[in-house]
Amino acid sequence: MSKTHYAIGIRAVELLLSKNDKDIFCIYIEHDSANSRLKKIINSAELEGVKIQYTNRSRLSQMSQNVRHQGVIAELKNRKILDEADLRKMVEERLMVENSAPLLFLILEGIQDPHNLGACMRTSDAAGVDAIIIPRHAVAGLSPAVSKVASGAAEQLPLAAVGNLNRVIRWLKDYGINIIGTSDKASISLLEAKLDGSIAMVMGAENSGISKNILERCDSLISIPMMGVVSSLNVSVATGVCLFEIVRQRALRQA
Repeated sequence: MSKTHYAIGIRAVELLLSKNDKDIFCIYIEHDSANSRLKKIINSAELEGVKIQYTNRSRLSQMSQNVRHQGVIAELKNRKILDEADLRKMVEERLMVENSAPLLFLILEGIQDPHNLGACMRTSDAAGVDAIIIPRHAVAGLSPAVSKVASGAAEQLPLAAVGNLNRVIRWLKDYGINIIGTSDKASISLLEAKLDGSIAMVMGAENSGISKNILERCDSLISIPMMGVVSSLNVSVATGVCLFEIVRQRALRQA
């Protein structure tokens, strides 16, 4: 599965160029810009042999669907989005490697807001997530706004779009991957949970949370302790809290 994709904004394009990303098809830059960072992008692109096309701000805004673009957009060759077979192959290849690091996946069920999705991608990249897993129908929501908020992570982090989350969770469990869901009704606090081994962390929709079917397939449910007057966190913030608790516990075990 593939989808035409844009990396939007200075930071996202800088990151692609710094990694010598071969998927850059063309970089569109606002002509006559005095921005020194844009000039550095031009120099880097020329050194890498990347096609540059100068255009006006109106055209860039149209390409970005009016997402703030800072005068630069990189058009990428059709991005490969993993399907279920690709994801299974990734898991099998990793598990075949002796003493390999435990896997970490983020399963997003029903995330609608592009800013939340982009923020989850950015946080996942920072936390070393191996891949994000989403329902196939959610691919349509991979808008320029997602790319902008992700700040380059959307172009680097493996993304799997699957037709049946229940089935994927079943075989992830067969491979020994712990499925951990989040619920404000869970009796186990995130701070008390033992988060070891390979994990797939499940985060639900902004308003309704994780569906009943998926909740029932989780190996354990955890809640984030709330110390103030608010009863819940934004899903992207909650994702960051959970992922970095996993990172923290893994670091302690390695110390």
